Amino acid sequence: MSNVVVVGSQWGDEGKGKIVDWLSEKADVIVRFQGGHNAGHTLVIDGTTFKLHALPSGIVRSGKTSVIGNGVVLDPWHLLKEIEGIRKLGIHVSPTNLLIAENAPLILGLHKNLDLARENNAGKARIGTTGRGIGPAYEDKVARRAIRVGDLLEPDIIPDRVDKLLMHHNSLLRGMKLEEIKPKPLVNQLLEVAPKISPFVTSAWKALYDLRKSGKKILFEGAQGTMLDIDHGTYPFVTSSNVVSAQALIGSGQGPKAIDYVLGITKAYTTRVGSGPFPTELLDNDGSKIAEIGNEFGTTTGRPRRCGWFDAPLVRKAIQINGINGIALTKLDVLDEFSYLKICTGYRYNGSALDYFPSSLKAQEEIEPILETINGWKKNTRGARSLNDLPAAAINYIRLLEELLDTPITILSTSPKREDTILIHDPFKD
Repeated sequence: MSNVVVVGSQWGDEGKGKIVDWLSEKADVIVRFQGGHNAGHTLVIDGTTFKLHALPSGIVRSGKTSVIGNGVVLDPWHLLKEIEGIRKLGIHVSPTNLLIAENAPLILGLHKNLDLARENNAGKARIGTTGRGIGPAYEDKVARRAIRVGDLLEPDIIPDRVDKLLMHHNSLLRGMKLEEIKPKPLVNQLLEVAPKISPFVTSAWKALYDLRKSGKKILFEGAQGTMLDIDHGTYPFVTSSNVVSAQALIGSGQGPKAIDYVLGITKAYTTRVGSGPFPTELLDNDGSKIAEIGNEFGTTTGRPRRCGWFDAPLVRKAIQINGINGIALTKLDVLDEFSYLKICTGYRYNGSALDYFPSSLKAQEEIEPILETINGWKKNTRGARSLNDLPAAAINYIRLLEELLDTPITILSTSPKREDTILIHDPFKD
């Protein structure tokens, strides 16, 4: 029996949604363990496109249990809107197939407003957040003043929780010369949404333990990418949570024995949304070409993604931090039209060579990529479902990446469609 954690190995947008959906056919339970609705997963199933932000990707498959873990920060109003939208597309969502951890913190309107106010006042120092309130919600969690999902089940305590929360937030608002928040409207909003959310709420850690004990296969679904991790990413241009594989345990209330295999989702080139270092970024026609062919626009924000060549040392760091067993390589077909490709094999910094991605922001901003040029294949790989369908030069590219990463590529994705996937090794049969 194998439980699998899926993580992004770059700056997010690696195609986790499709791979999680594809793997969820083999899983019984799909768990979101961190982040919020700032992350978007796009699924294309039988010609229908699903854009999920708060719901686990497994929700689109019947007979599966989807869990929103305690490591997630949850906007209940957005979740209800997302549930309503997906029901209109014919997907069943009820407390029988969606569970929400009672100890997950809530994202409130005041978090979103604070997020946007900070970004607007930051000028050139903007982080590039989605403005969804994720960071401020995590701040309240760590400061022990958050209102949590389980609080909605006890209406009598909500006014006191709101008062304690507003003691902090109104002090911030006064300092920023913004209008303070009155408690009563917020209390009323929470009391109104409570009965709509409460049927889904449970002790998710216990439910997952019982499901594991009964022999169910669990797929832990990460959001964002390793280089956006609050500890290991390009700090401060990162998200506000840990996104690495170890968070799958903390963010769902499980122990180390719950993980059997870690799959790193990796794009065949590199992209990034928002501000921050990007050593292999292309500001030329090649970068524009990748963006156009790859339709590189954020699922959540619609912002254009910055594009660049594959960065092997960066992905190697993600592999080592996450304990990645195998790579799912996505969007190989985007490179079909290039007569040549470049791969970053290391960096130059202060006159010396580096074979790893550094943690210092100064070093991250100043390193220069060492690029190796190889031949492209100039043949169509889109929709390929077997290694035999790939040109020799594409196979060479894959093998070179495996050598540089010292990790096998176990899954290949050749289009957004679920069926256009090449399975080399099944993570659930490791």
